[in-house]
Amino acid sequence: MYSEIKISKEILDKLPRPTGYRILIAVPEVEEKTKGGIIRPDVLKTKEETASIVGQVLSMGPDCYSDPDRFPEGPYCEPGNWIMFRAYSGTRFKVGGKEFRLINDDSVEAILDNPEGIERA
Repeated sequence: MYSEIKISKEILDKLPRPTGYRILIAVPEVEEKTKGGIIRPDVLKTKEETASIVGQVLSMGPDCYSDPDRFPEGPYCEPGNWIMFRAYSGTRFKVGGKEFRLINDDSVEAILDNPEGIERA
């Protein structure tokens, strides 16, 4: 369902730096075709990206996971990790046609080895 996230240097240079306890994540683009070869219309691809529950951590604000009372085991994730979060969470925005989100550090619900096959129910 998802293709690998590829971000050009031009887009990376335009991305905001997360502040406080926020995490910047990249949302993977939905594949153009289903496994059965059916082409997804743009409207459906946009809906699926909007409701996405997986993303890749790009960067973290300086205060992420800094409260030892709330996070006694340390950070839930780090840059490069694939994570799972609630659909529609965070601040959604696009740069160069790609969707990104800023979410709170406590919004991370799981770490994924591979997002392939993970779909919102």
